[in-house]
Amino acid sequence: MSVAMIVFAKALVVVPVTLLPILNPIANAPIFLSMTEQIEKGGANKLAKRIAINCFFLLVGAFFVGSYVLDFFGISLPIVRVGGGLIVAMAGWGMLNDKGPDQLSSTVAASHEGYWSEDELSRRSFYPISFPLTVGPGTIAASITLGAQLPTKPVDWLITSFASMLGVMLTTIGIFLAYRFAGNVVRFLGDVGATVLLRLSAFILLCIGIEIGWAGLSDLIVELKFH
Repeated sequence: MSVAMIVFAKALVVVPVTLLPILNPIANAPIFLSMTEQIEKGGANKLAKRIAINCFFLLVGAFFVGSYVLDFFGISLPIVRVGGGLIVAMAGWGMLNDKGPDQLSSTVAASHEGYWSEDELSRRSFYPISFPLTVGPGTIAASITLGAQLPTKPVDWLITSFASMLGVMLTTIGIFLAYRFAGNVVRFLGDVGATVLLRLSAFILLCIGIEIGWAGLSDLIVELKFH
């Protein structure tokens, strides 16, 4: 296997593996289902598609533009990695120790009583389901951190960027499928299955956050030694 293919495959795998545990669309599927149970099936499917598209642009924007925005404010990339790692790790730790339903999810679900008009369906496809229920601060921080690690060599940058775009697309397809078939997911997993999946995802998320934070901390230590 050539070096280019290795770089491509690594970038393609890293993005969904990093983002999906944070997004955790399967865990959000019951919330989506409760919000759309009074909407006709075609409307709920359309809403799931819109949410996936919204999430795609949110993630791509954070991935490719987020680090430049932070540079504008004078925030270094190692600091971004440490901060993003802490947020991701804290999100994982919170999920591991969660004793009840997520407060944000519960608030969002309760605020609409399951019925939306067509205008509201279009308007609310972004807020609050796409952001912050699906793509929240932890996901955005992780996307910025991944984007900050793009290689500087032009050929590698192009390969990694293209693979990362595909990785984001795979991630949003996962979101669409989880919401599109939310009823099937809930029935298949059951309460116990959903809880087990949530805890496993939380542990993976915690490990990813520590890894991201450690990478940034290592860079800071090297800079400190250099100075």
